[in-house]
Amino acid sequence: MVDRRQRRRCTRRRIGRVSLYLHHGAWWVYYREDDKPVRRHVGPDERAAERIAAEVNSQLSADAPTLFTFTPVTVSELRERFLDFHRDVMGSSVATVERYRTALRHLVDYEVSLGRKIKAQDLSVANFVSFLRKRLVSPNGHCNTKKRKLRGKGLRFVLEVCRSLYAFAAKSRHLPPYAANPFAAIQLDRMKIDDAKPIFVFTEQQAVDFLKAASDWAFPIHCLLLLTGMRPGELCHLLIENFRLADGWLKICNKTELGWRIKTGHERSIPLVLELRAVLQRVVAGRKVGPLFLRPQFGCLATHRHGLDRCAMGRMLEERQQHAAEGTSEPLSAVQHQKVADGVWRDVGAVDPDRIRTSFIRVCHGCGLEQSTCPKSWRHTFATLLQDANVDPLIRQITMGHQPRGASGALGMTAVYTHTRPATHLREIDRALRTWPKVLELAAQWAQGGVQ
Repeated sequence: MVDRRQRRRCTRRRIGRVSLYLHHGAWWVYYREDDKPVRRHVGPDERAAERIAAEVNSQLSADAPTLFTFTPVTVSELRERFLDFHRDVMGSSVATVERYRTALRHLVDYEVSLGRKIKAQDLSVANFVSFLRKRLVSPNGHCNTKKRKLRGKGLRFVLEVCRSLYAFAAKSRHLPPYAANPFAAIQLDRMKIDDAKPIFVFTEQQAVDFLKAASDWAFPIHCLLLLTGMRPGELCHLLIENFRLADGWLKICNKTELGWRIKTGHERSIPLVLELRAVLQRVVAGRKVGPLFLRPQFGCLATHRHGLDRCAMGRMLEERQQHAAEGTSEPLSAVQHQKVADGVWRDVGAVDPDRIRTSFIRVCHGCGLEQSTCPKSWRHTFATLLQDANVDPLIRQITMGHQPRGASGALGMTAVYTHTRPATHLREIDRALRTWPKVLELAAQWAQGGVQ
């Protein structure tokens, strides 16, 4: 009996308000928090257990939440908290939040398929992935679209967002202590993707055939996408003041006061070759302010709003937001703000990205390029053209809007210490585009009044 008590004293000790003891070959801690007993398994390492007990004791002494305190939430509750965090704390754009919402909708649907609410820590990742591979979705989100299975890239994106969701849960203490991120165990970079749509890259002759088949309204739009590599959304939100006619540079910048920002948030300037400058001069046609590209019905400028500059558009947005907020006790949500801002851009005649996509598909079908269905092909083509011309990788990153920040970028500290001069930037882009003389000749012909 004495030996048993002595052995018990050897395997149990106190560190302040925390009791540490050995049980079945593993160390445990015991303490009381808010008058409730707490017992937690620590592990087989005695020194590690002592450090954890000391940390918990210091947290109890400071009346702070202890290391083992966590707030369990359901999957649907965790999703809403994650989206609120990105919208209200991180300041993510409405489009980004909506992409996350759509991706995490699969997680909520899985919870519904089980017929019960499940805690976040009880999620079976293997069963969820099996659920994803079997379900049918609409490719563009429209209810009338023919449904199909998730493609490999879509599946990977959903799992990447879920991994970020559970990383947020761990930091917010919605998971048990020492619980690993269940989605981190999936090696997403090694996940095989066999059903990805092939990326279409134009040849010079295919680009010439496309531009010849384009209408007078579509020609300058797709010519600019081809010769700058910008995103369609960036083109739709270009203002005439972003086009510096004197030196031939195009400024792509955030317009937060107008409810729009660049996808990555990185502002940049893109040099324009002489032929493209002439094309944009014809598009501007003497206008001083407003969107650079207008919808076809605004081509005659028969509207009282065509003369609004950036400041006037900002005032219009403020007035409409105030009018929308009248009669409501709560401030407008981010989605409502974005809807009002989109209405301002629409009313001043700006082009819609969907209109660019439909015109791209129509022209591709007209010239026998049915395999290409996305305007992003111009961005792939431009980047490939720079690669073929051996343009410096840093200049390519800057031009495409993928400029790395800090030492974590693809070029590491080299990108931090390298500063590209405008003359070098212009010379390299001009040299690369000169390798496609037929496209530039066609652009010059259109700028002079038409294409032969």
